[in-house]
Amino acid sequence: MAEFVNGNRITLLKSGVEYFPQLEAEIDAARHEIHLETYMFVSDATGRAIAHALARAAQRRVAVRVLLDGFGSLDLDRALVRRMEEAGVQVLFYRPNISPWSLRRARLRRMHRKIAVIDARVAFIGGINILDDADQPGRTPPRFDYAVRIEGPLLAKIYPLVKRLWSLVNTTQLRARRPGAVALQPVTGIRGTQRAAFVTRDNLGHRRDIELAYLAAIGKAREEILIASAYFFPGQPFRWALMDAAKRGVRVVLLLQGRVEYVLAHYASRALYGAFLDAGIEIHEYHRSFLHAKVAVIDRHWATVGSSNIDPFSLLLAREANVVIEDDGFAAQLRDNLLAEMDEGAAQVKRERWRSQPWTVRAVTWFCYGLARLLTGLFAYGRAREFN
Repeated sequence: MAEFVNGNRITLLKSGVEYFPQLEAEIDAARHEIHLETYMFVSDATGRAIAHALARAAQRRVAVRVLLDGFGSLDLDRALVRRMEEAGVQVLFYRPNISPWSLRRARLRRMHRKIAVIDARVAFIGGINILDDADQPGRTPPRFDYAVRIEGPLLAKIYPLVKRLWSLVNTTQLRARRPGAVALQPVTGIRGTQRAAFVTRDNLGHRRDIELAYLAAIGKAREEILIASAYFFPGQPFRWALMDAAKRGVRVVLLLQGRVEYVLAHYASRALYGAFLDAGIEIHEYHRSFLHAKVAVIDRHWATVGSSNIDPFSLLLAREANVVIEDDGFAAQLRDNLLAEMDEGAAQVKRERWRSQPWTVRAVTWFCYGLARLLTGLFAYGRAREFN
C-alpha cells in the first residue's frame, strides 16, 4: 500500500520547457551529490546541455552518478559519455548486454523510471526523458508530458531507493572500485502542506504497487476519473474497475495518444475502445503533439504523476516510479491543465462513429490486439492472463 507523508512541497512541471531549466539549475547548485536515472538519454541539444551541467558539477567535486537504461539509451553517443566520465561523472547502464533481437523475457525488464535527486534535498520525478521535447522545433509543439519537483519529508522515501539501485547495479557490474557513497542524510524538514506517497514497481517486492494505488483510488471514486496515458492497454482488473466506476455514475475520461508513434501499441489499445464506449467512458485522442504523459486526477483530490504507463510493459515488467499526491490544489492545477490541453489539442471519439469504421481498420486493430496479447503471454510472467 502507498505510504503517505505530510509536509511536502510538490510543484507540477509541464513538459521539458518547465522541467529542464529547473533540473539544470539544481545541478549547477549541487554541492555534494547528484543521482540521475532515466530510460532515454539522447545526444541532442537538451541531452548535451544536461550532460555539460553534470560534467561541471563533477569538476566541482560533486559526486555525480548517472544510471541509464541499456536499451532505452542504446543510441546515446559514446563520445558524450566519455566526456562526462573524463570530467568525473560516474555512468552506468542498467542491463546493458541484452540483445534487442532476443526473445528472452528478461529483455523487457527495463529501468523505465525518470528520477533526479540533488544533495538529498530536492527530487524530480515524472515521465520526461532527457531529450528534446520538439521533434520539429518551431513546427511541432513539445511532447505533452509532466514531472514534479519534490521537497520535504518524501525525500526520506525517494533517496534511499535511488542509492540502493545505484549500489546494486554498480556491484553486479563489478564496479566496486568506483568511489564510495557520499554519506548524506535526506533533507526531510517540513516544506509545504501536501500529502504524498512515493510508489514504485519492480520485480521483487513491489510488483503491483502502482497498479494497486490506481485501483484503490478508482474504487473509491465518486465523481470523476481523468487519466492521461501515452500507452494504454490495461488488464482485466483495471478495465473492470473503470467500467464499474462508470456504472456508479462516475464520469470516466481517458486522454490517449492520437498520433501513431508505435503501430502495434496504437492499434492494440484501440481494440478496447468499443467496450469502454459502451460502458459510457469518454475517450479523447490527443493530436496536437505526441502525448507522453502518465498522470491521473480522481475526484479533484487524488493525483499521480510518474513514469508508469497503463500497459503490460509498465505494470508487469519495468522498474517504474510514480508520486501520488492527495491535495486539492495540486489536483486542481493538473486537472485544469489536462482539460485545457484536451480542449486545444484532442478530439473526442464518438461511439456511433467508432462503430461505423471500415472493416479494414477493424481488421488491423484486432490483429494488433491479438499480437499484443500473444507477446504479453510470452513476456509478462504468470499474470499475462489478466491482460486478456
